[in-house]
Amino acid sequence: MTTPQNPAPATARTGGQILVQQLITHGVKQLFCVPGESYLAVLDALHDADIGVTVCRQEGGAAMMAEAQGKLTGQPGICFVTRGPGATNASAGVHIAHQDSTPLILFVGQVARNAMGREAFQELDYSAVFGTMAKWVVQIDDPARVPELISRAFHVATSGRPGPVVVALPEDMLTEAATVADALPYQVTETHPGPAQMAELAQRLKAAHQPVAILGGSRWSEQAVREFVAFAEAWSLPVYCSFRRQMLFPAYHPCYGGDLGLGVNPRLLARIRESDLVLVVGGRLSEIPSQGYELFAIPNPAQPLVHVHADADELGKLYRPALAIHATPQAFTAALASVRPATPVAWHAHAEMARSEYVLWSDTNPIQIPGELQMGQVMQHLKSTLPPNTIFCNGAGNFATWVHRFWPFTTYASQLAPTSGSMGYGLPAGVGAKRLWPEREVVVFAGDGDFLMHGQEFATAVQYGLPIIVVLLDNAMYGTIRMHQEREYPGRVSATQLKNPDFKAYALAFGGHGERVERTEEFAPALARARASGLPSVLHCLINPEAITPTGTLQGIRSAALAKR
Repeated sequence: MTTPQNPAPATARTGGQILVQQLITHGVKQLFCVPGESYLAVLDALHDADIGVTVCRQEGGAAMMAEAQGKLTGQPGICFVTRGPGATNASAGVHIAHQDSTPLILFVGQVARNAMGREAFQELDYSAVFGTMAKWVVQIDDPARVPELISRAFHVATSGRPGPVVVALPEDMLTEAATVADALPYQVTETHPGPAQMAELAQRLKAAHQPVAILGGSRWSEQAVREFVAFAEAWSLPVYCSFRRQMLFPAYHPCYGGDLGLGVNPRLLARIRESDLVLVVGGRLSEIPSQGYELFAIPNPAQPLVHVHADADELGKLYRPALAIHATPQAFTAALASVRPATPVAWHAHAEMARSEYVLWSDTNPIQIPGELQMGQVMQHLKSTLPPNTIFCNGAGNFATWVHRFWPFTTYASQLAPTSGSMGYGLPAGVGAKRLWPEREVVVFAGDGDFLMHGQEFATAVQYGLPIIVVLLDNAMYGTIRMHQEREYPGRVSATQLKNPDFKAYALAFGGHGERVERTEEFAPALARARASGLPSVLHCLINPEAITPTGTLQGIRSAALAKR
């Protein structure tokens, strides 16, 4: 077997040129940036490189676009920002990548080496700033070490539990020349389960009466989803998806029982509590899917737990599993072909009930909210109109419930939503998705407060001709906070009201398409015009402020809170 050889060095190159060549070597096709003088040498090297560069309007948006591509592909999203305020602006995207287990590499400009430690202009200690939210933070002080350290950055970002890596680039290092060989392309290492573990899993399933599966985390693929679907079919196994991981199992499948998110179906929770075997694949069972760490006892769950995770440090970290399997979702699902029941399972009624509970919960027909715009009918129209592989993107807020509860995710890589609960994510995520796969339809759901956190990236969508559609629900408030406010301090409204612009005019001002939707019957033709326009579009949907959730009102929450006093 021939051992791969490093490409031989040619002539001396600047640190910026060496860096860009490493990106090409590692397969980078696109990156996102806000330009800065601290990394001009990289921008110059990109001028002649075959890498698509998306210029963004704010570093947080740029980092979220890169994170979105990392989430969809499993390959590190790439983002470049300048030092100091550029880096701190980008930190929101780094935090999302951390909590969502997404591979991301953030390159940050740094002051010249001879000025460091003096609090020079825009100087930051990046290890201190990003140390708790990145898997690794490194500063490259020698251009000859660029191939080594960039290779390591790709490996760290994609190994075990994926996450963000931050690479600081002193500006004078980027202009200094060195003669050095390029690294070999990085390879992702899969961790495989052992035969004894798979045999024990089969025995535990055989002995169970009401088993369930919960899917989450990253390091999945379209093939891995298909393999788990076949496994679930063979065992008639009820399958639930973790918070904002609904693309991991098709919603129309008879084994699908819903998602463990916010405002979750009470029957779903009861079925998991009553189960006698819980198979968790890929996820961490963090705060939201564990329902505030109350769904499973810590450290010893009442239900026997089989936990499959790509990072050994996550196994037993909170929950003591009956069976811990250190494996990536892709490797684990490939091994499931050998785990099949020898005789028909006895819990078909259990699986059928789990499915019927989901179907009843996700039915839009009985949903009626205050006001003239009925979101239940809007969601029904979207389901009947949009292709199944439409990529849905959202940030954080009560508005997202309409997507999570009523849109049937049936295709892998069709959901972009931050498990970290970061506002402002939907629009930049939509830009990142459309830059990656221009042939796919991309719909962004946003609230009024959520949208304007990165609303300037609508200009990026216009600049690059990305016909995404933003469904913007406007109730003139930070609705989620107002809901909590009414629950905890009924009638005492403080710091949650908003006065919004005309978002139709906003879209038109940027060169996009805009619509104003006030009544249910206006939505369908507005959506049709937006899709036909070929432009980035905003559908400004006016929602009655009382319609705070699909089944609750502000007045109802306030009255219930007052009744308890």
